[in-house]
Amino acid sequence: MNDLRVCILFFCMTINSLYAQHNLAPKALILIDFQEFYFEAGVSPLDGADEAVGKAAVLLDFFRKNKGLVVHVKHDYEPGGDIHTSVSPLDEEKVIVKKEVNAFLNTDLEAYLHEQDKRELVIAGMQTHMCLEAAVRAARDLGFACTVVSDACATRDLSFEGKTIKAEDVHLSTLATLVRTYSRVMSLDEYLKLAEN
Repeated sequence: MNDLRVCILFFCMTINSLYAQHNLAPKALILIDFQEFYFEAGVSPLDGADEAVGKAAVLLDFFRKNKGLVVHVKHDYEPGGDIHTSVSPLDEEKVIVKKEVNAFLNTDLEAYLHEQDKRELVIAGMQTHMCLEAAVRAARDLGFACTVVSDACATRDLSFEGKTIKAEDVHLSTLATLVRTYSRVMSLDEYLKLAEN
């Protein structure tokens, strides 16, 4: 009887594990430009960079624990071009090095995702209004379904015609534009709750 209970318990654990992995089967996590130059000691610090990379680290851990595909994107720029230690790539994780704002332009990102049979992208990164937005728009135009994890992104104040647009407004207006046509947008907590159910 005890052996039967052990077998049933093992079977249930296996099914739960397979289900969690199956949920991520069509998905890839894309982490964009979490690089040292965007943090306090760097040449171009962003508002909320530490908070955003903390959320990204939790998201990354979720994908790794569930054997999801992870792709890191970094801009070819120095000084400070290293990926932040909170989200450092593992040896087996793909790293895309780009020279453009759009991570798909002149890189093998699209080909790699098709090779891995990924159709849905979960995206976080820096800056919200630049490389993050460009990647989401390009991905959607290429036929990928996208989800942006809003609090795992960061940006900065902008100025135009003598006016300053605060980082929070830049961030929110970018997400408001993306959610209309290009992407689902949700917080880390919302995403994890949805993914775990």
